[in-house]
Amino acid sequence: MNKKLLLFFLFVFVVASAESQALFTYGKNAVQAKEFMRAYNKTNTGPVANKEKSIREYLDLFIASKLKVREAYNRRYDTLTSFRDEMSTLRSQVAENYMTDAESINKLINEAFDRSQKDIRVSHIFIPYKNQNNISDSAVMELKIAEAHMQLLNGKSFEEVAMKYSQDPSVNTNKGDLGFITVFSLPYEFENIVYALAPGKFSTPYKSAIGYHLFKKTGERKAIGKIKAAQIMFAIPPGADDATKKQVKQKADSVYTLLVNGGDFSKLARQFSNDYVTAASEGLIPDFGIGTYDPLFENTIIGLPKDGAFSQPFLTSHGYHIVKRISITPVPASLKNKPVADEFRARLEKDPRINVTKEILYKRIIAKSGYSQMPYNEKELWLFADSVLDFKRPQIVLKINNETPLFKLGDKTKTVSDFFAYALANRYKPSGTAVKTHQEILEEFKRKTAFEVYREHLEDYNEEFRNQINDLKDGNMFFEIMMRDVWAKAQNDSTGQKDFFEHNKNKYQWKNSADAVIFYCSDDSVAQQVLTALKKNPADWKEQVEKFNEQCTVDSGRFDIAKIPGLNKTPPKAGLITDIEKNKDDNSAAFALLLKIYTQPSLKTFTEAKGDVVTDYQNELEAKWVAELKKKYPVVINQKVLQSLIK
Repeated sequence: MNKKLLLFFLFVFVVASAESQALFTYGKNAVQAKEFMRAYNKTNTGPVANKEKSIREYLDLFIASKLKVREAYNRRYDTLTSFRDEMSTLRSQVAENYMTDAESINKLINEAFDRSQKDIRVSHIFIPYKNQNNISDSAVMELKIAEAHMQLLNGKSFEEVAMKYSQDPSVNTNKGDLGFITVFSLPYEFENIVYALAPGKFSTPYKSAIGYHLFKKTGERKAIGKIKAAQIMFAIPPGADDATKKQVKQKADSVYTLLVNGGDFSKLARQFSNDYVTAASEGLIPDFGIGTYDPLFENTIIGLPKDGAFSQPFLTSHGYHIVKRISITPVPASLKNKPVADEFRARLEKDPRINVTKEILYKRIIAKSGYSQMPYNEKELWLFADSVLDFKRPQIVLKINNETPLFKLGDKTKTVSDFFAYALANRYKPSGTAVKTHQEILEEFKRKTAFEVYREHLEDYNEEFRNQINDLKDGNMFFEIMMRDVWAKAQNDSTGQKDFFEHNKNKYQWKNSADAVIFYCSDDSVAQQVLTALKKNPADWKEQVEKFNEQCTVDSGRFDIAKIPGLNKTPPKAGLITDIEKNKDDNSAAFALLLKIYTQPSLKTFTEAKGDVVTDYQNELEAKWVAELKKKYPVVINQKVLQSLIK
């Protein structure tokens, strides 16, 4: 084996072995290296200059947090009603993100991305179950689709067969040619058929919920991508006579002449377009992909020689159009770009194909939860259901009753009574026009129960969910105990604060400082307005600020020079108004008016130093407390495992 490859596999083995071992123990508790590295990698997402230093510093913080959380559990803070209610709410919110199968979602995202790299040209023959009189005649329709398929097999052109058999309303104009499509253009069941075909080949008959279909892949090309365009539409009224159509054509031609002579496309769109939605936006059409509009409409835009070019008037079923190409953005070349991956995920979650993942998840739940059907007489169950749901008296004496168990799934056993309760509320189809069969309702009830079991036991099914819930629980425990033992005490213990100040007063000194008024503004534009007004009359700063209500607030007092915004390298002096300093996090802005400069050091009073005192007092309380916890839960670090992680 190649020496470098051998070293690589050795490295992988060492790291994997290290992560499966305990990194440290505290009291009777152990923390695996895997858990520590998961937390470390979540916090340290960027490049690290000194990995050893970074890991050791984070380990100290991680150990301290583990000690605090363990103490919180020992005090049973997790049994507090407020804690349990909050965790129940958080769990419900987080669980929604895990009610689909992550692995199958990723597969569908990858599949959609791969398909997005091609545009497929498709022809279609459609024969619905119902005839022109809206009467269902599936046997006749099945015979027709079989005849159409046989004629294709015998060598007749798809176009000819489509014209003879297809009942798609558009067949008279497109002869079955749907033009180019791409991923998400067609229902997923049709998309699967089309993308599986070789160029020039047609499918076998496909039976959908509305009828029979035959597809042909007539061509494919590298995907065009996203199209940005504008249009001026001249609509032809329904039922228009030839004279009216001629008038519309003349109007389109005259507007085209204006464009050729330098007319402004956006102004002409606002003035003449009958598409009132796009006319209001100067003709702009929302960005779209292949397969969104009429093929002629799309192809005309794509066929324009360059961005900014516009077409001659052309006719579609809606009327005459003049289109302008603004830009064409190629399809993304990789899913490694997070915004691209996020966009595909968002489109997938809105598409019916997401149900594929739910079906996969359902089968996993059934398999893992140990589904078992109880021994009951199915015929009696349906007779009993007829009597309860449709008030039909059974003709035989039934042994089955409300308490008869139907199936067991996980820790749930469902009875006939449970089934009837569900059936009474869910027996009608979504349209409300038909009743589901008892078998359909029972299958739905089984699925509902499966997802209830999954939701209630998500921790057993999904490691990522389990980790997230444990992190949230530990985080809430950490907050609870820190609030009780450190934060609240440091904030409210005025005697302790003053004692701490007296023992450390030499630490709190004014060095270079100034009396100043600091202006905090909601954004840069407000700051500019306040600053302009202030420069005219600095002494009138209170009145100027009042004009801006809550858009500008002030803080006045004595401040360290280093804490005054906008001063930069400008020498401080009384009367100086500093530059505006922007906050990148929230786009707010601040500047200051200096009133008096202090150059000699002096001790701060307790009031002046209180903010820093509270912070330092809090740190001291926490350090003493952590030292006590380390005595209560002795910490032992496995140095060998630690070194393996560092290397």
